[in-house]
Amino acid sequence: MTTMEMMERDAMKTVAPCAPVTYHRRVRGDLYDTFPKPCTSPYNPQPLNLCIIIKHSALQAPDMEHPLGTPEHRHNGLRFRLLGFNLLASLILAAGIHIALSYATLPGWVPSPFFPIYINNIHKAKHGSDSKTYDNEGRYTPANLELMFSKYARTVPDRLSIGELWDMTEGNRDDFDFFGWLASKVEWGVLYALASDKEGFLSKEAVRRCFDGSLFYYCVRNYTEMSEYRSYYY
Repeated sequence: MTTMEMMERDAMKTVAPCAPVTYHRRVRGDLYDTFPKPCTSPYNPQPLNLCIIIKHSALQAPDMEHPLGTPEHRHNGLRFRLLGFNLLASLILAAGIHIALSYATLPGWVPSPFFPIYINNIHKAKHGSDSKTYDNEGRYTPANLELMFSKYARTVPDRLSIGELWDMTEGNRDDFDFFGWLASKVEWGVLYALASDKEGFLSKEAVRRCFDGSLFYYCVRNYTEMSEYRSYYY
C-alpha cells in the first residue's frame, strides 16, 4: 500500500484517537466511500489522528504552548493576523470567538475570566443553524457539503456568490436560534472575505479546505510570501 493510499484510508476513519467522543458515538465506516477524502491536502500538516473539526479550529504556530491534540492546547484567536486580517479585525474576531465559544469547551463547570478555548472539546461548541457538514462529534460529512452546493449554487454549479451564501444561511436557520443565525452569517462572511475569487465567488474546493483546515495553512503561506516580497522590494 502506498503512502497516499494509507493517508486516504486513515483520513476516512470514523474514530480519532485524540477525540474520545468519536469512540463513544460510532458511525458506520462505509458511508463515504464515493466522496472526496477530507484530510489529504498537502497544505495541512496536522496528524491524521485528530478529528476534522479540531483540524479546522486549530492553526498551529511556532509559539504554540502545548502540542495540538493534548487537553492543554488552546485556541489563539489572534492567529487571524497570520491569515492577513488587520489588527482591529483580528481583535474583534478573536474576542467574539472566545467569548462565544469558551464556556462550552471548558473541562469543568467553573467559567474562566480568560475565556480560553480548549480545542479537544471544540465539538461541544458546535452551534445550530449551520450546514451540518460536521456532526455532533466533529466528524466531516461530505454529503452535506455536496447538498449545500446542489441546493444553493445556481449561478455556477461549484461556486457560491455572496447572495447565494446569504440564501444558504437563511435556509439553514433553526427556530429561535438567534446565536446560530448570527454566528453562521459571521463565519461565512469571514470565509468569503478570505477565500472568494476575483469574480466574487466562493469555490467548493475552498469551502472543503476550510472544513478540513488546510485552507488556513495555504492562506498563511501565501500571506507570508507576500509580506516577504513587499519587505524585500519596498
